[in-house]
Amino acid sequence: MSTPADRSGPGEPEDGAWREPSRFGSGADPAGAGARAGGPLLPTDPGPRRRRGGGWFWRPRGDVAKVFSYQGDLVGAQYWAMQHGWSISDGTGPQDAVLADLVASAPVRATAEHRPAGVLRGRAGNLELVAFDVVYPTGRTWQAQWAVTAAPMLAAVPAFRLSPARLWQHRTGGLFPVAGGNEAFDARWLLLASADAPELRRLVQDAAVQELLLGSDDGDEFWSAAGHVAVLRPDGHRPSLIEHHARLLAAVVGALTGGYQD
Repeated sequence: MSTPADRSGPGEPEDGAWREPSRFGSGADPAGAGARAGGPLLPTDPGPRRRRGGGWFWRPRGDVAKVFSYQGDLVGAQYWAMQHGWSISDGTGPQDAVLADLVASAPVRATAEHRPAGVLRGRAGNLELVAFDVVYPTGRTWQAQWAVTAAPMLAAVPAFRLSPARLWQHRTGGLFPVAGGNEAFDARWLLLASADAPELRRLVQDAAVQELLLGSDDGDEFWSAAGHVAVLRPDGHRPSLIEHHARLLAAVVGALTGGYQD
């Protein structure tokens, strides 16, 4: 089974062909930082510099909006999405408006500057999924801080958060813990719920959910908001992470709806 730590993927396209990345990541990014953060974020040739007030400053060449736009993982997650028939958007379309609510409700310290980008939509088994990076501005680029994958729900789901017990919990007003009845699971995972709902008890007591989470590295967090059940990890999306999140969401949504989703 692929693990979330597996960062391998196809190389950057060059003259229509795909090549393996060098040991420094994609060719346009010798430090590999762009690939880790979601692909090349700045042009290879940043354009001329000119002197002002005794110092040098960077002047972009071409369309400034394009230079400063988030490009996403051009050689990883987006290539995987195209291979699997998923759609790709930049996070600014009408269909993407709900994603801002997901970011705002996420169990992390998102700010007003964080926004969804590199949005991928498609099917994984019986689930419709949307996967995207949560990015924030750093200098002249957008940095991917979290990878989110979410499944839209047909029926309303009570608000909940399912997180590794080792993580500090914040913004938990109105939520209370629900035990799973498995000592090993309850020691590592914490479900906080807004109501004592049967679907949430089913979720935390589900054998498939417990098995998957106990076999993981406790690096993901789940929550429900804006008509979705979502899972988040501090990272940028890549193929193995999308597949990892799809497996987790299949179990979680299956438990919530009373039937395991393949």
